[in-house]
Amino acid sequence: MKKYLIPENGQFFKANLHCHSTVSDGKLTPEELKKIYMEKGYSIIAYTDHDVLIPHPELADENFLPLNAFEIEINEETGEPFSQIKTCHICMIALEPDNITQPCWHRNKYQFGNAENYRDQVKFDENEPDYERVYTPECICDIMQRGRGAGFFVTYNHPAWSLEEYPQYMNYHGMHAMEISNTGCVVGGWEDYCPHIYDDMLRGGEKIFCVSTDDNHNGDDPNTGNWDSFGGWVMIKAEKLDYRTITKALEDGHFYASQGPAIHSVWFEDGEIHVECDPVENIKFYYGNRAGKGVFADGKTLTHASAKVSPENRYVRITVTDSKGRPANTSAYWAADLLKED
Repeated sequence: MKKYLIPENGQFFKANLHCHSTVSDGKLTPEELKKIYMEKGYSIIAYTDHDVLIPHPELADENFLPLNAFEIEINEETGEPFSQIKTCHICMIALEPDNITQPCWHRNKYQFGNAENYRDQVKFDENEPDYERVYTPECICDIMQRGRGAGFFVTYNHPAWSLEEYPQYMNYHGMHAMEISNTGCVVGGWEDYCPHIYDDMLRGGEKIFCVSTDDNHNGDDPNTGNWDSFGGWVMIKAEKLDYRTITKALEDGHFYASQGPAIHSVWFEDGEIHVECDPVENIKFYYGNRAGKGVFADGKTLTHASAKVSPENRYVRITVTDSKGRPANTSAYWAADLLKED
């Protein structure tokens, strides 16, 4: 039986799920960001300004969807300069359009940049005490789980820029997804195209998705390689550009992450996983054990490949890479789930 892993019906909507505006430390207004992203074919922006959940419903129209969101950071406190310490950054995207109550709020701390000017606009549960952030696995997991419990899609961001390593991120539980790539960090010189960290988490038992984001602040010349917009995105397959329809597709994993090529279809049939995509140079299948499969164009191009899946593989995920070296990544599909319904 043919099982589509990204739905057969619906259409793809291009999304940036990590974006900063003048509400915190970005250089462009929310309106300016809508304009430049729509010019590049985007339909969705999650406005994840630092530490303040400020919705932008006035920007919504039939062709553009702003998602209610914010980013929270938990910093190591060692007395050293910020460039030397570890930090954990988490984005939270509200699943419901009317959810504008920010979890893990502190009435007096943690805002920086222009976010301080928006403190009074934040909605929070006044019956809850101020939330103190502590750079420990227990606190970070608690923040992730509180975010999920409060109705947010939770992502773990740019581990390389954050100076986080295996002993830190392997203790984080409660996220929906991690950033497999972060444009702002990559153009800034960090190794934040990090599929190996995604595999670490998957092999550690985390059943999570992967996303590509910009994390744009737009402080550099747009005509240079340091421009941090349009480098990584998520293509969400959904029936319509409606808030809850889109966030339900995120919850269900009906998307892929890209820095260039398009993936058109992913399905499972007769023990094999298949992918169809733009013309690319290679297609690789990564598994949860010491297995793998690479398919190479050898001077031509590829638009389809398939690979067998067996129980010992644990999971399989797919990367397609174009002639410019730009990848697109599926999230992991778990072998037990695929084979159970085959």
